[in-house]
Amino acid sequence: MFKPVATTMLLLAAVSFHAHAADLVKIDGSSTVFPITEAMAEEFQKAERGKTQVTVGISGTGGGFKKFCRGETDISDASRPIKDSEKKLCVENGVEFIELPAALDALTVVVNPKNTWVDHLTVEELKKAWEPAAQGKITNWNQIRPGFPNRPLVLFGAGTDSGTYDYFVEAIVEGKSSRGDFTASEDDNMLVQGVANDINAMGFFGLAYYEENKGKLKAVPISWKGSKPVLPSVANAKNASYQPLSRPIFIYVSKKSIESKPHVDRFVQFYMDKRHAAALVKEVGYVPLPDKAYAAALEKSRKRVTGTVFHGAEVGVGIEELMARKPK
Repeated sequence: MFKPVATTMLLLAAVSFHAHAADLVKIDGSSTVFPITEAMAEEFQKAERGKTQVTVGISGTGGGFKKFCRGETDISDASRPIKDSEKKLCVENGVEFIELPAALDALTVVVNPKNTWVDHLTVEELKKAWEPAAQGKITNWNQIRPGFPNRPLVLFGAGTDSGTYDYFVEAIVEGKSSRGDFTASEDDNMLVQGVANDINAMGFFGLAYYEENKGKLKAVPISWKGSKPVLPSVANAKNASYQPLSRPIFIYVSKKSIESKPHVDRFVQFYMDKRHAAALVKEVGYVPLPDKAYAAALEKSRKRVTGTVFHGAEVGVGIEELMARKPK
């Protein structure tokens, strides 16, 4: 039925007003943390019944911190702790932050399913493949281990602006950088496709992207310090047997935003509520924190406790130890 022009314009105006009236929570950062935050955002928006809109971007942990520390976002997803240079940028712009662990991740090394020669890798072998000195020199699988075939080594990994890259390099290479001659991307789905389409490929990314693509990929058990090789999994991240690639992942919340925007405060409380967190974190393929850790994080956000509990880059630190530390 034809509506009069005036009525149609009023309806459009009402829709437009409603769209602009919704409170906004702006989030950006890690592609690793993105699946958790996206799931939280969807459920929170349902609970809010249209009162609040949550936008979630993926510019990588480093890219997210740049926006966050300039005051452009309310929350930053991060797959590693904040760096000193980023803290300095936050200070320069008057941005105080609350550091909240969101989940545990088992950073996963993968190969193509048709790869029949890799049954596990040691940390030393991974270092041989990925360290800066390997660039242009370690180009075949048999250079990683003599029993491997004489086949080209094709590498895929997280982009250098990614917290996943930072953590992998710190844990495996024990430095600040890797070789540069690999296919890098902030989009983990591109890395999945790269490894899935090349029998000679090796790559790494968060556990959730492996769990989503098990049919296309083969996870590699890792041996650390002579230990028995351990597969990445939810259980092995939780019991801390998968080392050194198990890690906490985070959200960083602007103190100004949480204090001045009630909808940001509500979203953070929703995110850290163990009833939502345990179910949604597990649903997207990550490892929920212990209930005590979510309770401590909730209390931390309510008391507006700012600062970080990290002292530079740290590998293999348990979540309970982290939650017991005082931020600085």
